[in-house]
Amino acid sequence: MPHFLILPTTRCKRKNRTAIATGNNSVSAIFRDRIDAGRQLSAALYKYAGRSDVRVLALPRGGVPVGYEVAQSLAAPLDVFLVRKLGVPGHEEFAMGAIASDGVLVVDREVLLALQIDDGTLNAVVLKERQELERRVRRYREGRPAPRVEGCVVIVVDDGLATGSTMRAAVNALKQEKPARIVVAVPVAAPSVCDSFRHGEFAADQVVCLHTPEPFDAVSVWYADFAQTTDNEVQSLLAAHAGATIRSGDTTRQSETTA
Repeated sequence: MPHFLILPTTRCKRKNRTAIATGNNSVSAIFRDRIDAGRQLSAALYKYAGRSDVRVLALPRGGVPVGYEVAQSLAAPLDVFLVRKLGVPGHEEFAMGAIASDGVLVVDREVLLALQIDDGTLNAVVLKERQELERRVRRYREGRPAPRVEGCVVIVVDDGLATGSTMRAAVNALKQEKPARIVVAVPVAAPSVCDSFRHGEFAADQVVCLHTPEPFDAVSVWYADFAQTTDNEVQSLLAAHAGATIRSGDTTRQSETTA
């Protein structure tokens, strides 16, 4: 049975927000692309570098290029944590909730009420996205089991937080796995959404939002290149990092043998 969580919309005040604007009131990109964002994010997570208990979990698909750079910098294992946004029918880019691969479901009641979305419509979207989750599990994992994170420091990475629904589903699902610490890490986020992970039901142990511009508008605004990440790119990055980790382990063992 899925776990149903009703999510209130958070509105918090926050000082010292990053605002980037030009004379014609348009915003300028903070990051060249997700690779650049991941490298910048890595610098804020340096204290986790080289630790054997750290795991980097990226939210597909856009979070994977960012997570790849973080995992490479920290010399930590990389995997995906599968979560799907529940988009409003006809306006799929606008989230009314999210679902995780283990059945955890987060819904935004204020959105459902404001848009008069009934249970039948919500359930239809949930069914569709659950099928897509199952497809991605098969494609990305290729028979591999989900990573074990009990007792580990888990750094959950995405390319940004607009509503935070997918990250909330991920955090709630991960808490059931009993990690030692959950770190939410994103290059850019809406200020109130970033703050919402610092307290309450969906609180993480640490929250790293490099930039919290206001007005926020959308994650894509803050990237010069926000091209959609493909399934093939996700698979390639996971394979590339796994290969680099294996080579690094072989080098370490050879060094220990010759020492």
